[in-house]
Amino acid sequence: MLTRFRLDLSYDGTGFHGWAAQTGLRTVQGELEGWIGRVLRIDPPTLVCAGRTDAGVHARGQVAHVDLDTEDADELVATLTRRFRRALPEDLAVHRVQVAPAGFDARFAAIWRRYAYRLCDGVLDPLDRFTTVAVRGRISVDVLNAAAAPLHGLHDFAAFCRAREGATTIRDLHHLQAVRLPDGRIEVGLRADAFCHSMVRSVVGALVEVGTGRRDADWLAGLVDNDQRCGDVPVLPPGGLVLEEVGYPADDQLADRVTVARARRERESEQ
Repeated sequence: MLTRFRLDLSYDGTGFHGWAAQTGLRTVQGELEGWIGRVLRIDPPTLVCAGRTDAGVHARGQVAHVDLDTEDADELVATLTRRFRRALPEDLAVHRVQVAPAGFDARFAAIWRRYAYRLCDGVLDPLDRFTTVAVRGRISVDVLNAAAAPLHGLHDFAAFCRAREGATTIRDLHHLQAVRLPDGRIEVGLRADAFCHSMVRSVVGALVEVGTGRRDADWLAGLVDNDQRCGDVPVLPPGGLVLEEVGYPADDQLADRVTVARARRERESEQ
């Protein structure tokens, strides 16, 4: 009997060519599917994740699901949990395996994703070099946050995204705020219903331009709701970006959420 399992995982993206499986390249999806196949002595199954991270991007709160044939789901949970802890490489961890509630889909049931991008405008501690990006110039967090205001809410983020055929660039940005951490680094937090390809790194790149005084706030505001990619927007390196958390509705609302999300995706692909 096919049973759907939810996996909560994290990874250091430095050594991965992103989430999605690619022939001849080390990816998170490929690594996990291969391990599950070897542990259960089956053909590698297909994993579906909440958000496909690019090469070099990290995750602390990635969520995935996989459908497996089993007569004893609880025993399979115990087996996978035990084997993952022993067998996975040090840059990849599955923190929890559980039988997914009815209607769960890691991708289409998600109602928001939360990312953090970490910056250093001083001397970068070598211990942070894989998770923080050094930038040129001193950043004013107050100026950066003031400039971020026009980006909140439902907008077309085409100016900040790499276009994909059949995909919309309209997103609902729930939260965007920077804080200076006690160690002097800056953390930019973003939460939205979903993010386009390279959107977070581009949005933060534009904010850094304003926060350091190289651009003014009017320049950034003028990019909102453009329908074309803007070549003036810098795309920051992937190493500072972490998928921190994915949000889902209550269990009794999962199926409805999946139906709505799938219908929206089908309408987008028809445009």
